[in-house]
Amino acid sequence: MEPLTIREREVLEGVAVGETSKAISEKLRISEPTVKWHVAKALKKLGAHSRSEAVAIALARGYIRLARQ
Repeated sequence: MEPLTIREREVLEGVAVGETSKAISEKLRISEPTVKWHVAKALKKLGAHSRSEAVAIALARGYIRLARQ
């Protein structure tokens, strides 16, 4: 399996906390289409069929963490 890039992990962390693609794009200073491209790449790499499934897999495998407030 191809590893997730740092940016793919950052995007998935945003998805994990419920951020929209627009909010993620603003936070990371990238375009919305680029956010969606990173999500699509992560989905493929993880073998996921949805954003939620990708987050669940990434959390279970330790690829991403939820930030503590």
